[in-house]
Amino acid sequence: MTPDEADGRLARLAAAVEEAIPSALRQEWDRHVAHEPVLVARQGIFSSHGRAFAYQLSFRSPDVLTVSAGSWSAHQHERATAHVLGATFGRADLEHVAHGRLLFVRCPRAYLVGELPVPRRPDRLVIEVTDMSVDPAVLAGVRRLREEGFRIAVPSFVNTADQRRLLPHADFVKIDVRDLDVEGHPVVDVARSYGALLVAEYVENPETLRHARSLGFTLFQGNLLERAGVLDRASARRVSL
Repeated sequence: MTPDEADGRLARLAAAVEEAIPSALRQEWDRHVAHEPVLVARQGIFSSHGRAFAYQLSFRSPDVLTVSAGSWSAHQHERATAHVLGATFGRADLEHVAHGRLLFVRCPRAYLVGELPVPRRPDRLVIEVTDMSVDPAVLAGVRRLREEGFRIAVPSFVNTADQRRLLPHADFVKIDVRDLDVEGHPVVDVARSYGALLVAEYVENPETLRHARSLGFTLFQGNLLERAGVLDRASARRVSL
């Protein structure tokens, strides 16, 4: 059997399964989906003057038993990113989320190399390159996205070789301010070596905020400034990404 023949059989099987679903069950599923929360978390990224500069968006599920992201597979990361992008750019009234500001979303490899689609909103979307092996395909994808007008952010910067490969293409570099007592100036100097704006992450108390400012950070994110809030986008009309 050729691949085309196999694809044809699978398509016919899928159509037969779809046709066999009772209309009452379809209606019940549609009602369920209509009332299912579509959640996304949002936390502000603030300027040194205390104004909201951008928002960080992240996955939230109505299931309180959701497994920690630290133990997710690559496929789970991709699905979480798809949920965040769909809940924001795939729904009407984007400005209810953005308020005219940039939106940072962590995007795994599949989004960078073109295996999964990125919303055509470079005016709003900042693509955070998650921790991964930065091979030629990833670098080519990052260059392509920048040529298309997207801004690139490198989160959780700790000066690894892979992260340094991204610095020439980064508009923002985010550093966990809790690590600065150990690393301090050397990591900050590397992070800004190509002119990226620096974002201090995990600003939890006034002392870390003062320390980050003394090191030259101009953007700040953390619970001291704003705790992440959860938006439900279920009532917003679906639109094409």
